[in-house]
Order: sequence, then C-alpha cells, then structure tokens
Amino acid sequence: MELRKHVYRTDVWQDWCPGCGNYGIVTSVYKAFEELGLDPSKTVIVSGIGCSGKIAHFVNVNGVHALHGRAIPFAMGIKIANPELTVVVHGGDGDLLGIGMAHFVALGRRNLDITVVLHNNRVYGLTKGQASPTLPRYAKSRGMVKPNLHDPINTIALALASGYTFVARSYAFLGEHLKEILKRAIMHKGAAFIDVLQPCATYDEIFTPDYYRKHIYRLEEIGWDPEVRSEDEAKTK
Repeated sequence: MELRKHVYRTDVWQDWCPGCGNYGIVTSVYKAFEELGLDPSKTVIVSGIGCSGKIAHFVNVNGVHALHGRAIPFAMGIKIANPELTVVVHGGDGDLLGIGMAHFVALGRRNLDITVVLHNNRVYGLTKGQASPTLPRYAKSRGMVKPNLHDPINTIALALASGYTFVARSYAFLGEHLKEILKRAIMHKGAAFIDVLQPCATYDEIFTPDYYRKHIYRLEEIGWDPEVRSEDEAKTK
C-alpha cells in the first residue's frame, strides 16, 4: 500500500509556540512514516504529558495520550498484546527521565521492540520552564528563580547502561538526519532510543538554535563507526 505524507498529518491545529523544535520532530516523523510505508491502522504513537505529548494528536495513526511519565508502560502493554504493531513512544525529558525514569530503564532491560523518541529541550516547557533532568548544573533559564542545583542525566549513557540495543542522537531542525535516524530506529528489532535535542523558544534562552548551530556536529563526518563497540575492536578495523 503506497502512503503519502498527507495521510499521516491530521487536521488538528498544532499549537506549539513559534520556533518550537517539536515542529521539526513531527515533520521528520511524517517523512519517516511515509518512506517506511507504515500502515496507520498498524502503527501506534504513545505520548506522555507535556508539549511533546501533543504529537499523538497530530499524526494520523493510532494514538494514546497517556499519563505523566507512563507512556512507556502503556506502550509495552500494547506491544505485548499485539506484537505485529509498530509502537513509537514520544516524551519529553521531564516526562521520560523524571517521573518516568524507572519505566525507561525497564524497557531497555526487557529489550521490547519499541522506539522511544525523547524530545529533549532541558526544561519543563508546558509548566513554565522549570529545570528538567537534562539541564546542566548551575544553568538558569528565564523560567527559573535560581540556578539548577542538580547534575544533568547523560541520556546516551543511561540508555546504553539500561540495555537499549539501538541508541542515537539527532537535532530537531536537522530534518533529513532525524528522518533517517527515525527510520533506522523503527526498523530495528529491539528497544530503540533517540535523544532529539531541541530548542524551547519560550523558556530556554540558553540552548537556542544559534547555540546548536555552533555546537552540533555529525559523528559520521569525523570517521566514527557505529559498529565499533570498544577501543580494542576499533584497533582491529
């Protein structure tokens, strides 16, 4: 069955703030689903609470807008009940790595065939910019009264330690790169995790698009081999 981009976009108004990285993420989702030819009736997006959680309303597949921090256990139940479904979780850094961290680790340990997409803007955007678990220590965004007191969670290290068998990072406004990462994660048989860096145009004036333009680089451009698992293995290649 041939599917086109407009099939996956709903008529629901996308009410994110202007400049939000979620626009880039959902656009890449449309393109990835289109190129994979996913059947909307056999595809499920499960999202949590927060700005990222709204994505379940904007993609024309089966959607579950779950409880705060509980998108992953909802998704696990769906996948176990019907293993033939393609199940993708979308959640924010506060949702998945705050109240939902235990479930994040549990999915990696069990290695169920589910893709987790982390919308990582380092703040609780929907509740006025408090520090999320990924905000660096001593950072202070405009929504905070005092600087952050906690060290940030290393998302990639946590995913690897938890047992995810596909781990990657992209940026919300690198559309082609994010689309390809999404496709590879969905096709992977096992627990897949994508850390998507994104700006919050309203509450985070630190990690802005200008910041990311200056600091982002592609590992492929520096000769990195994703198949290399250790320093010793690298020496044999």
